[in-house]
Amino acid sequence: MIKAVLEDITKMDVDAIVNSANERLTPGAGVSGAIHKAAGKELAEECKKYGKIEDGNSVITKGYNLKAKYVIHTVAPKYYLEQENREELLRSCYKTALELADKNSCKTMAFPAIGIGIYKWPVDLGLSIAVEEVKGYLKKDNKNLETIYFACRNNEELAKKYQDLIDTITI
Repeated sequence: MIKAVLEDITKMDVDAIVNSANERLTPGAGVSGAIHKAAGKELAEECKKYGKIEDGNSVITKGYNLKAKYVIHTVAPKYYLEQENREELLRSCYKTALELADKNSCKTMAFPAIGIGIYKWPVDLGLSIAVEEVKGYLKKDNKNLETIYFACRNNEELAKKYQDLIDTITI
């Protein structure tokens, strides 16, 4: 099942949450800063061991003070840099995050809107890629995942866009 929800990702009771991270996995603004703050300083300490993460890749850490057992950190390409393969890299963010969750026997996970915000991804394009990748993974590669949430905090318009795409995109 895939569902858009009006929930704060840092408070969700799921096996894994996804952090739209920067390449050094340091606390940033927005979702990343909120996740680091809620998880506690141990999260930043664990993140240091990874060094620099390339665009499109994901790594997994413990959730520490979060309800989620794991945080999966993924690094989106910056849309405004106009990289030739930026859509492929954003797709890879979702694919690698889903693979890590599945490999770690997660049944539930939650994604924020990866790349939307300071990386300037157009909302409709970013959300379409998200839904396509999640639906495709669940249909073809999935072993353990049962429920994927797109956490929209208090953004009803974003949740509606996600839900419309969930209802209309077929894989």
